[in-house]
Amino acid sequence: MYGDDIHLRLHRIRAERLRHEAPRARPARSARSPHAARPALRLRSRLGWTLVEVGLRLATSRPRPAPRPGLAARL
Repeated sequence: MYGDDIHLRLHRIRAERLRHEAPRARPARSARSPHAARPALRLRSRLGWTLVEVGLRLATSRPRPAPRPGLAARL
């Protein structure tokens, strides 16, 4: 489409701005606690495995019940 190049250009501009802002937004290494990352890591892991489980449930087919005879079969 004719707007694809505009969308790509806007995306690149936004990416440049984010790269420029990233060093200022990142906290210093000494300010981060190694224990602070553990709960987030556990939550991330649990969320990931939950998504895997949901995906597997959606991907596997359920056995369909046997078709019931219709009204014509009863007569």
